Amino acid sequence: MAEVVNNAANVSTGKPKVGGAFFRAPLKTALPANALEKIDEAFKNLGYISDNGLGNTNERDVGEIKAWGGDVVAKPQKSKKDEFELTFIEIKNPEVCKVVFGDSNVSGDIKTGITIKVNAKELPHGSFVVDMIMSGGDLKRVIIPDGQVIKIAEVNYKDDDAIGYKVTIAAYPDTTGNTHYEYMQSPNE
Repeated sequence: MAEVVNNAANVSTGKPKVGGAFFRAPLKTALPANALEKIDEAFKNLGYISDNGLGNTNERDVGEIKAWGGDVVAKPQKSKKDEFELTFIEIKNPEVCKVVFGDSNVSGDIKTGITIKVNAKELPHGSFVVDMIMSGGDLKRVIIPDGQVIKIAEVNYKDDDAIGYKVTIAAYPDTTGNTHYEYMQSPNE
């Protein structure tokens, strides 16, 4: 058996990439195939997210099949969900408002006035790209080919905290059955 050696250089943190870290585009927009490839111009920058960063829940629901006598003999998977949670804090960015409330429910910009219609229309699906820089300058990119905001948490208005839209984005399977992709690569060759 090969000797396994621990390597502290493989431990990392993730910070947002300067110039933008969270982007959205319409479904079927060309997706990058690695952590270095330039993203399509259709992707709109969604600005700063809160210091809680990005959370990912990749949950599998399994059942139990028991044999006579009580032994568990199998644990078949019943379902799997992949969700991302974050808080947008650039609430004056119309692109953020479109993700949270739906493209057709948002018009204008902060100079002319942003109008948001809040209603029961189902929120659209889109593609998302998240770019981050890991320790040592290595890059990580998370791609959600088909995502949809499925939950918007309570919005708090306080004088000592940024107004934010905390959302949960469901990641749905693409044509190959993958709910999201993760790429890591050093920018140095």
